[in-house]
Amino acid sequence: MRPVTPCAVAVAEALLPDPFYLAVTADHAEDPVRRLAVLGAYVDQAIDEAPTVGFCTHAEPDDAGAAIWHLPQPPEVAERADAAKRAQLAKLLGPRGLANYRAIVDFMAPHAMHAVPPQAWYLSIVGIAPARQGRGLGARLLAPALARAAAHGRPCYLETFTPRNLPFYERLGFRPLARHREPVTGADYWILLRS
Repeated sequence: MRPVTPCAVAVAEALLPDPFYLAVTADHAEDPVRRLAVLGAYVDQAIDEAPTVGFCTHAEPDDAGAAIWHLPQPPEVAERADAAKRAQLAKLLGPRGLANYRAIVDFMAPHAMHAVPPQAWYLSIVGIAPARQGRGLGARLLAPALARAAAHGRPCYLETFTPRNLPFYERLGFRPLARHREPVTGADYWILLRS
């Protein structure tokens, strides 16, 4: 595993308590340092993949966090990107984590497909280093992409397992569309849409 970038570490630190990320790093539950490193590598892979499926924006300063957006893609592009991602994750996560990833994504994807307009931009990953939260960095990180989506007449959506994040997203114009109980984590998650 290559060294993890400071930005990916910041995002991983923010995401680690999330039930989804705990489930996909389950093979490393007994080693918190390794677990964080694996999650950081997961985030680095997502940042590397971003230009293929959308784009990534970085917080200021750059090592404070990032947001990764997926835009609607032709089916062949989306399928290639998904196959490449799953192959990379197979090398990274471990057998339990990979099985959890597949089961969770396979559960969540149809719910999003039925609830969200097909032209919507997807906020796949967003995180600000915990030590830097509460200073408006998250809102500033997301503002340019949200303005760009609005200028193109595109709705945006996200999924979150973290109830305390709901007021933050609502302040940015997202509204809860649906709430589901995800079976692998046993946790509720929300689909939010910004029209």
